[in-house]
Amino acid sequence: MRFKSKRSKACDISQEVKHIVYARDGSRCIFCGSYSGLPNAHFIPRSHGGLGVEENIITACPDCHYRMDNTIDRPVYLEAAEEYLRNIYPGWDKKKLVYSKWS
Repeated sequence: MRFKSKRSKACDISQEVKHIVYARDGSRCIFCGSYSGLPNAHFIPRSHGGLGVEENIITACPDCHYRMDNTIDRPVYLEAAEEYLRNIYPGWDKKKLVYSKWS
């Protein structure tokens, strides 16, 4: 049996969160509107402690998810995602989306 660290568990996206995010996003990529989107894109990346909570997860198609994570267009995608999330969650704060060992 393999054990996960508390941080790894906190950054995982549960099935419940995936269902909530997929419904919230209308089963579509929030960037291009494609129905091939999946609710598995972290706004704050897992590698930076991004939590697997609905306020940090968006639905993105494979192409947009790749562009958001791996291209020079990253700032444009992050700005669009941040605006999208701020419109849905009043008081949305990206500082609250990062794992903290002490909280």
